[in-house]
Amino acid sequence: MPKLDVEAIPQSNATGYPAPFDREVEGRWWRRLAPAGGLTAFGASHVVLKPGAWSSQRHWHEGEDELLVMLSGEAVLVEDDARTVLRAGDVAAWAMGSANGHHLRNESDADCSFVVVSAGDRSKGGAYSDIDMVFTEGGYLHRDGTPYPTDRIK
Repeated sequence: MPKLDVEAIPQSNATGYPAPFDREVEGRWWRRLAPAGGLTAFGASHVVLKPGAWSSQRHWHEGEDELLVMLSGEAVLVEDDARTVLRAGDVAAWAMGSANGHHLRNESDADCSFVVVSAGDRSKGGAYSDIDMVFTEGGYLHRDGTPYPTDRIK
């Protein structure tokens, strides 16, 4: 099994979120691990959140499981009914179809990092708990089905 050189994988803070929903993730920097390792059956990313950054808008997936492992620093996991501090070594998991919206916020004064892994049927999409937006394989939509003028980053 080859060791991945994480630092050699291109890093990006790009997002497909339409304005104004893109602001909170400006300090999120990600590297796609799965493609770098030649993996195709699941997604995996290394993510760094700068102080004040969010991992995403609060969301849930209809057809994908998610697993997150904190590597360094700390972040606040925000879900429908709770706020939980996650630190290095903590693990969180969300089953596909569970409509418990979740995301991480770095409320500390230092970077934090984690790896997130997802698997399942991405085409089933999901929704954002706090805003008028859903996601499909093709892009972002208002809840009434009207598309946002942006492309979803895959």
